[in-house]
Amino acid sequence: MEIRITVVDDAGAVSFVAPAHILKMLTAACAQGTADHRTLLNAASAYDADALTPILNGLWVFDEHNGASSVKEFILRAGWAPATEVPPFRVVDEDTRRRSLEGVGAGLVVFNLPARRIVQIQNAYNNLRRRDRGRIWRDGRPTRALYRYELPPEWRIVP
Repeated sequence: MEIRITVVDDAGAVSFVAPAHILKMLTAACAQGTADHRTLLNAASAYDADALTPILNGLWVFDEHNGASSVKEFILRAGWAPATEVPPFRVVDEDTRRRSLEGVGAGLVVFNLPARRIVQIQNAYNNLRRRDRGRIWRDGRPTRALYRYELPPEWRIVP
């Protein structure tokens, strides 16, 4: 099951569709004090590198190939593609903002790093908790190894 995840940081926002099981991993990374989307994704990749590396690579490709003059072409292509087929992207205008707020599969969750808020706009997968545990994944499968996290008091999970 997949879910749209949008991450807001001081530089703007990025959005991607990912396996829903990474929600806890991203929440655990928030508990580590990550300040931007790259450190958030890198921290979470300790729990499932196979799921998170393609997202990091996709954002790198977006930045590399979509300068100010070519973003419009990406927006046109993304507008016709099913939401689950749109590669990771940076929110740069109203079209990409609208796309970043469209749920897929299990829904949409926004990680707002500056506001220290996780907004579960729609989460049909598994509601996030302030303190929880999850399984570490390797080679596309969950392992027996667990990780634990607890969000600091300044973080909020909405609803």
